[in-house]
Amino acid sequence: MGGNRHGAHEKTHVRRSRSRYSFPMANIPLNGLRIGTASAGLQIEGSPQPSNWTEWAAAGTIADGTTPDPTTDHWRRWREDNELMERLEYPIARVGVEWSRVEPRPGEFDEEALARYAEEYRDLTARGIEPLVTLHHFGQPLWLERRGGWTNPEIVPLFLRYVNRVLDALGDIVTDWVTINEPNVFATEAYLFGSTPPGTGGYRAVRACLQNMAAAHLQAYELLHARLDNPTVTFAHHKRVFAPANRANPVHRALTPLVEYLFQGVVEKAFYRGVFDRVLGRPRSLPADFTPKGVYADAIAINYYSRTAVKGFDDATFPGRPTNDLGWEIYPRGIAEVSAPLAREYGLPIWITENGTADNSESFRCGFILDHLAELARLNAEPGGVRVERYYHWCFVDNWEWSEGMAQHFGVVGLDENLDRHVKPAGYMLRDLNRAGAITPEIVETYREAPAGGVDP
Repeated sequence: MGGNRHGAHEKTHVRRSRSRYSFPMANIPLNGLRIGTASAGLQIEGSPQPSNWTEWAAAGTIADGTTPDPTTDHWRRWREDNELMERLEYPIARVGVEWSRVEPRPGEFDEEALARYAEEYRDLTARGIEPLVTLHHFGQPLWLERRGGWTNPEIVPLFLRYVNRVLDALGDIVTDWVTINEPNVFATEAYLFGSTPPGTGGYRAVRACLQNMAAAHLQAYELLHARLDNPTVTFAHHKRVFAPANRANPVHRALTPLVEYLFQGVVEKAFYRGVFDRVLGRPRSLPADFTPKGVYADAIAINYYSRTAVKGFDDATFPGRPTNDLGWEIYPRGIAEVSAPLAREYGLPIWITENGTADNSESFRCGFILDHLAELARLNAEPGGVRVERYYHWCFVDNWEWSEGMAQHFGVVGLDENLDRHVKPAGYMLRDLNRAGAITPEIVETYREAPAGGVDP
């Protein structure tokens, strides 16, 4: 999952997510939508190499005092996790290579780590699970962070060097790639709100970070297409719905499009088309002879979680709306509101690369998923509409949620004190949705209000 997403988000009373849908006693076809789960290397692997996050956690910045070790201990237990995904019949899985593990020292690549990733992803494909590999998901080597990280233009050729070495190891295994996860969240949380490393920098640092990430994505897109036969390459774009907190308030109405543009709109033409406006500016890390050629994505990859009530530059929620354990509003309609316009503009299919909720009591996770999938099913059913091809639920196993630590649970699989896995009702529900290819009355009846551990597998 990508950061706090709220800056200083509000902690509000937790309310159950109540569906807007009656879910009539008939199937709601998913029209070919495939369902799996998402994860990120640093959040699940354990035994990490020095990175921006190991140093940040060691300084005592994590809400529950945990660190990126052991998290779920996936680095040692990956076969168990792959086998569990196969038993649950998930056809797709978003996974990630952790840069700090692959290149722990400048220019020194860990061939054993690369071979280990190759073994894991070959095993996934052998089990009938297609891996979607993320190349940068918030983690980077500590040596690189100390050089200024993404604010330093020198990071772009270093990132491309890293991508080349990953392709040497995985290019014959992996077809689907995410270059960079949530550049807007990474930049604002790291350099503006201060909730992730390095925690300082200001607006100039945010701008430099986004410029360099855009340059890295554009060139990595070209590199992946040059080296591989017909890959699918994209970046994971975090999108939120923004609405005036009070529609009668002219300040709220005026601020809403501005806040939305500064958070997410400013990156879109840069990442999708290689076109830079005056606000973002053309990066120095882009070759002088770079000329945009078409669209630099093969699918619209969307990470969607919530809606913001705008009354200033800090996030707020609408009163009386359902929220999760982190105080984020649960707004299912938004998953279509943020995805469909981009899909139509660029003529590309939608992949929901993250969608999930913090629900430690497991009282509303299944309903949350059903409500969001119903919105995606509606898009797929519209004549001449967009194609929603994939849904990756965040996440597979309860993991280390960055500055929140291990306290917030997003997984469809839980952990006990020994890190042994147990499947939650939502994990079985995803299996049954894939089997049925539809939201069926039986699935709704079985899972909508299912308590933790209350479903017969």
